Amino acid sequence: MSAGSAERGAVSPWNDTSLPAGDRVQALISAMTPREKLAQLYGVWIGVSPVGGDVAPFQHELTDGVDFDALIKDGLGQLTRPFGSGPVDPAVGTVSLARTQRRIVDSGRHRVPALAHEECLAGFTAWGATAYPVPLSWGATFDPPLIEEMAARIGRSMRSVGVHQGLAPVLEVVLDPRWGRVEETIGEDPYLVGTIASAYVRGLQSAGIIATLKHFIGYSASRAGRNLAPVSMGPREFADVLAAPFEMAVTDAGVRSVMSAYTSVDGVPAAADRDLLTGLLRDTWGFEGTVVADYFAVTFLRTLHGVAATDGDAAVAALTAGVDVELPTVSAYSDDLAAEIEAGRIDIEVVDTALRRVLMQKLEVGLLDPDWEALPEGFCDEDLDNVEAVRGRITLDTAEDRAHARRVAEAAVVVLANDGTLPIDRHAGMRILVVGPTADDSGTLLGCYSFPSHVGSLHPEVPVGIELPTLLDGVLAEFPDAKLSYALGVSIDGDDGSGIEPAFAAAQDHDLVIVMLGDRAGLFGRGTSGEGCDAPNMRLPGRQQDLLERLLDSGTPVVVGLIEGRPYALGTAPDRAAAIVAAFFPGEEGASAIAGVLSGRVEPSGRLPVSVPATPDAQPATYLGATLAHRSDTSSIDPTARYAFGHGLSYTNFEWSTLTVNGVPVDPVPADAPIEPLAPHATTGTDGSIELGLTVVNTGQRAGIDVVQLYLHDPVASVVRPVNRLIGYTRVRLEPGERRTVTFEVPADVSAFTGRDGLKIVEPGSLILRFGASSADVRLAAAIELVGETRTVDHTRRLHARPQLHI
Repeated sequence: MSAGSAERGAVSPWNDTSLPAGDRVQALISAMTPREKLAQLYGVWIGVSPVGGDVAPFQHELTDGVDFDALIKDGLGQLTRPFGSGPVDPAVGTVSLARTQRRIVDSGRHRVPALAHEECLAGFTAWGATAYPVPLSWGATFDPPLIEEMAARIGRSMRSVGVHQGLAPVLEVVLDPRWGRVEETIGEDPYLVGTIASAYVRGLQSAGIIATLKHFIGYSASRAGRNLAPVSMGPREFADVLAAPFEMAVTDAGVRSVMSAYTSVDGVPAAADRDLLTGLLRDTWGFEGTVVADYFAVTFLRTLHGVAATDGDAAVAALTAGVDVELPTVSAYSDDLAAEIEAGRIDIEVVDTALRRVLMQKLEVGLLDPDWEALPEGFCDEDLDNVEAVRGRITLDTAEDRAHARRVAEAAVVVLANDGTLPIDRHAGMRILVVGPTADDSGTLLGCYSFPSHVGSLHPEVPVGIELPTLLDGVLAEFPDAKLSYALGVSIDGDDGSGIEPAFAAAQDHDLVIVMLGDRAGLFGRGTSGEGCDAPNMRLPGRQQDLLERLLDSGTPVVVGLIEGRPYALGTAPDRAAAIVAAFFPGEEGASAIAGVLSGRVEPSGRLPVSVPATPDAQPATYLGATLAHRSDTSSIDPTARYAFGHGLSYTNFEWSTLTVNGVPVDPVPADAPIEPLAPHATTGTDGSIELGLTVVNTGQRAGIDVVQLYLHDPVASVVRPVNRLIGYTRVRLEPGERRTVTFEVPADVSAFTGRDGLKIVEPGSLILRFGASSADVRLAAAIELVGETRTVDHTRRLHARPQLHI
């Protein structure tokens, strides 16, 4: 049965694919009543868990039962998380969703299906789906193509069961690591966030899934790192740091949807900010897709922000600002908004504007086509009554998907320190003590938006649905000849330290200790990392630091392994540990990836997407700061990171040499060049570009991957600028003795910033371009002079310093 009116003879104009898309959408709008129009602007959440554990803020207070059959007589805009609200067998879920779509189509006059959305931040958030590493691990790879392929796989998995929209990626820039949702972010640098997120968008949308940027904008700047807290930030930092990744994903990647943030910035909630949702997003950047509300964000305008007296006021404010769709379920955009329209407090044209975008998106994913079918491609009507036939053709965790999850996890493991203990000989027969709360708990490998953590933890009676070995399992498999012992030591966040001394005693009887520490992801206080799990400081949770320090006292070499959602200070470990290895919730293949790095089967290539603090209390601090944001004699607090953004070690050695500017070898300027302008190596216009290059040689005995990072320093500008800012990067794979030349085409546009008048400008003057192994480890630097008039630029400027590898 099609979505059109074939059974009644004629095809409705909105189902007529021979007509222009705009004409089809307008025909449908013209045929709708006001109530039918509003029905397209909200979702329904009919799979809400009854057991009481929220997966969205205030979920159970704000989710009332609905009469679904009565509701869908006017149609329906979205179905909320048909797979991600409970442990649903994929085959049963596919058939159930298709049957629900049939009901929606058969009940409405215009036979328009709903758009189904799901979470997909660490893989498709569905029972039995591949649990990939979290976004902080994506950032650690510094590898956009790898993440694009991952997203394409996630998208194909979602599309295979009838889902149309994914609520990812998160483009927040980390400003305060105490914030619980750091694990959901890509890192603390806007360029890294923008490039990795854009790759994710391209991958997901290549599979036919609408990607959704979130949260637009300001969430990660919540005061003191507290979830949903107000944001106090100036317009320049807002534009140049927080907005920059979103701009890239809109203009470069062509994202089709954006989710408004919960937070208020300088007193204006994002969901009611027309300057943000319409002025910046649409009028300035040219975005043409849909804006969806974060769950309950429209109602929060009344209940949390106090900028609306009624839900009707909230609906008018949000719709007028530019929120097209209310999620997750029917509320303010139904009866309350209808009453506002009837009272004349909002014009129906405002509704039509949002509706036009919603219906265009439905048209783009095929929901208005005459041959639309309720079941996904590859199934037929008979399958609606044969779940077993469907089950045999749906696999959400294929061997190929697991293999790619492993590749991402391996690329994301970061070796922070190593005195030569790593790699460990797989066949040496060492006595190894594995100790710590993340060693034998497979749940600690997963982020808070993986299905087992997000929903599965509320259903302990249901199997996890995927193969999920622990780190201890991985070590046992990796070191078959070792004599392994295990001790818990302490729990992740408990106060019981009774296991510390037994672990200390055991350590003295072994050749090596591997201590596994970190987080367990959860929601709203049910974990040490994740949404609503904010930290008072950057000390390891519970008694873990005490365990670590005592093991370091044992005299046995200690390898520190971290499975975490945020970067913690590590006490004396940087000075006393044999090695330190970090992984950010590496997913279902994380145990194998970490064990492989420990043994050297996997060559480490991860780099830090966030700085690791030296002390637990000097927060917030990231590398992206002006001179006075760093250590100075004017403050007794030193915010210098112990391990800087971009840091990561290899098991081989790389030498960087032969700095070139426009193809000509030059002598580098000092890495810590003073504020006074230097004699430039090259001059170009404020609308020009230069080529910067270097040679990388693998001088070690093993193959390896180096990550060349390019930073910009603007020594004199009309406003205060960061000391260092990432503008480009590339991974370089080299065999022993191999050398490659790496060049970057650097347009003057990448030096743009928001000037005093609020416009984006490129100023003439001196720039220092720095090749670094991290933000704090600059190896080669060149002085450049931009000449000409100050240029005003917009979203069409060149955003990238493009790398090229040469033999």
